[in-house]
Amino acid sequence: MPQARQLAEAPILTATVPRQFVHRAAVAETFLTGWKQTGTDRFAVSAQWPRAHGLHVSHDRSAYEPLLVVETVRQSGTLLAHTEYDVPLGHHFVLQEFEVDTFPAHLAVGPVPAEPSVDVHFVEVRRRAGRPAGARYTAEVLLDGARVATARVAFTCVAASVYDRLRGGRTPATVAVPAPPPGLPAQAVGRALPADVVLAPSEREDRWRLRIDTAHPVFFDHPLDHVPGMLLLESARQAVWAVTPGGGTPASFRSVFHRYAELDEPVWIEVLDRGGTDNRIVATQGELTVFECWVGLAEE
Repeated sequence: MPQARQLAEAPILTATVPRQFVHRAAVAETFLTGWKQTGTDRFAVSAQWPRAHGLHVSHDRSAYEPLLVVETVRQSGTLLAHTEYDVPLGHHFVLQEFEVDTFPAHLAVGPVPAEPSVDVHFVEVRRRAGRPAGARYTAEVLLDGARVATARVAFTCVAASVYDRLRGGRTPATVAVPAPPPGLPAQAVGRALPADVVLAPSEREDRWRLRIDTAHPVFFDHPLDHVPGMLLLESARQAVWAVTPGGGTPASFRSVFHRYAELDEPVWIEVLDRGGTDNRIVATQGELTVFECWVGLAEE
């Protein structure tokens, strides 16, 4: 067979992007497979979602979780910051705002892994000494022609030396994290496994202590010196699930990250406003608010 025909008939080979570009240690937690520029500050990012996942696929393997969309959008912005805007590897990214509306009707798990695309538009890039110091971007996630989600994200990025000064010597090696307290029943927060429960009960039904398990393979894919944003978002998801059992799927998240949440001090998760399909969740540490999130429900 001629070589040209062999090449024409060869299957298209797909692999994940380098995990370092999305700040993941595990290839299994790297969901992006490629990217290309489509216009000025516009890009198309390709991804693949597994049919089974310990956290981001429902326990009956019928649906993808909305927070999988969040993680895919987060990875897309990080990838493009490194590859298209010259943010050096080793810089630290700090989420400021993350807003996303997902449409669970389009998140069913099919007979093969889903391959969504993410259309990303960097609407603002702030620079310092010629390098990006932060950015805002929008994203539209499409799957099989359907719009799965829209998102708006803002983040800053700093060099490792600057980050070290900001953190005042706190590192994964120097912070002693207490053992997490027993959690709520898994079914009360829409989880199958007790290890995935991130809320511990308190004396009130609308307030919980955040369970910080640094051995969790998804939230702590690699050692960190602070509570990751995805863990705080999951705490908001579980809090809404706990106070509105059967009320619908937490599908929209409008979150603001005010400051670092430390690993060695209690973080309290509280429902301040219950608005039926819109709920306000606040995370506090000491006297300070570290995180706020408005969670919207999609009716089932």
